[in-house]
Amino acid sequence: MSKKLTVSSSPHFTEGLTTQKIMACVLIAMLPECIAGIVFFGLSALVKIVVSVFGCVLFEALFQKLTKQKILVSNLSAAVSGVLLALVLPSTTPVWMVLLGDLAAMVVAKGLFGGIGSNVFNPALTGRAVLFLSFPAAIGARWYDPTLIPHIYDKLEKMGKTAAEIDAMSQATVWDGITAATTLSKVKAGNFVPDAHTFWQLFIGNRAGCIGETSILLLLISFAFLALTRIIDWRAPVTMVGTVALCSLIAGENVAMSLMTGGLMFGAT
Repeated sequence: MSKKLTVSSSPHFTEGLTTQKIMACVLIAMLPECIAGIVFFGLSALVKIVVSVFGCVLFEALFQKLTKQKILVSNLSAAVSGVLLALVLPSTTPVWMVLLGDLAAMVVAKGLFGGIGSNVFNPALTGRAVLFLSFPAAIGARWYDPTLIPHIYDKLEKMGKTAAEIDAMSQATVWDGITAATTLSKVKAGNFVPDAHTFWQLFIGNRAGCIGETSILLLLISFAFLALTRIIDWRAPVTMVGTVALCSLIAGENVAMSLMTGGLMFGAT
């Protein structure tokens, strides 16, 4: 008598860890970035994180309900996608856009492909890609600088102005121009020489960027936690970062600046 054959998606071998435990570890690992994002970017960052988690959990539950599947939001994978999506968005992203990204992540990138373990693309990054392609000005251009006066962009909008129309802005402290715009202009002009203070600001995360990508220090802590708990294999992210460092060195670029700017470290972690 033949035994019953069960066909399922990977993983086919386990080490006793449940999906819920793995996702819980990932949520714990992202906690420092969430806290830092709120500190650097204000309560708007907290709102985006909460809304994104709520949206992902809701849309996944609704999709599974409508398609008569078992509702699996308790495994925390939807919550992880919600936090990830929020962390790769600017804090100025409108709430309705965040929810639209949640819908694309949970239904298009995950649900339609068969759910967790069967999706081809990362749901959170797919959600961000959809938002970036649909609303490039909001997702790609409105980089909020944590050193600016709180809610400055909201104030500018009420005045009917954009940041590009402002010639000067007073601040409580002088911050050596480590904003995305000024740094880029100095680099193009060939007169930007990063010093120890510049690297320190980039390392701790006091710069413009998405909610969870700015602090290299906290990203390294999260990486160490995930590697030590064996949630991730350390070789993949180290190889990714090492490749960028090698290419920057060969191209004659500043290796430290290549590694500490943009979203490289967040993506690698």
